Amino acid sequence: MATTGTTARSVTDYDWSSTRLGSPAAWPLPLRVAADLLFNSPLPALLAWGPEPLVLFNEAYGALAGPGYGRAPGGNVPPVMPPPLAAAREAMERALRGEPALQPRAALVFVRAGGRAEETRDLYLTPLRDAEGGIGGVLCTLAPASGEPAAPEPEGALRVLVVEDNLDAQYLVCEMLRAFGYEADGVGHPNDALARLAAGHYDVLFSDVSLPGMSGVELAREALAGQPGIQVIFASGYGDTLLRHLDFPYLSLQKPYEIDQLQGALAQVERARRTPR
Repeated sequence: MATTGTTARSVTDYDWSSTRLGSPAAWPLPLRVAADLLFNSPLPALLAWGPEPLVLFNEAYGALAGPGYGRAPGGNVPPVMPPPLAAAREAMERALRGEPALQPRAALVFVRAGGRAEETRDLYLTPLRDAEGGIGGVLCTLAPASGEPAAPEPEGALRVLVVEDNLDAQYLVCEMLRAFGYEADGVGHPNDALARLAAGHYDVLFSDVSLPGMSGVELAREALAGQPGIQVIFASGYGDTLLRHLDFPYLSLQKPYEIDQLQGALAQVERARRTPR
């Protein structure tokens, strides 16, 4: 891969076979033009395209965010909302209405090999028109900004079992939890989760709702039977639709969730654990 800033880049420099976008020859022209601008930009930048959205990013952003967020060019729906898009929610909404927007001094948290990393950037959001003239996506460019973000420290260490059959998402969540100061183990199948629970104590079960062989709800019931004090956090792409009328307490995050939402849920669990009963 070429060193960032030394070589002009375009969509033809990347292999798209493993992405949801497929061959650039079939892309709408506005997406192709916007992607060429993205990859040839010396500044870190992301391109969110479509309603889900699919997210592309250039090598400058990949170097800033670290390996946990994948490698350029992206081209898939991320399991966790990228920090710039999470930090600029209101600006993103304006851009989706067709208004260029600026989010100054956005406090961003990335998870790198060395742990939690904080950056302060100005975020410039540019609406992108699709072939029909509507808003097809948003280009988010990260420019340097002064100032240091104030990031809360976790209130205490928790031992978390992450159950996620998407291995990329599992790796990213575990790395984020460790960067927050928590202990985290990750498994991809409910049977492996039950084996871990039988072998040791966990404070939190953080599970996808849809799992192979057993639902996350069924897994949570088994976990609570063996460890009644375990706290349950679900991650679901269906919201709370599949979680209504449960007879045990839980927290839930809607996929794709934000880093701050995950950290907030764990902080809530920690506060509950410290509250005398």
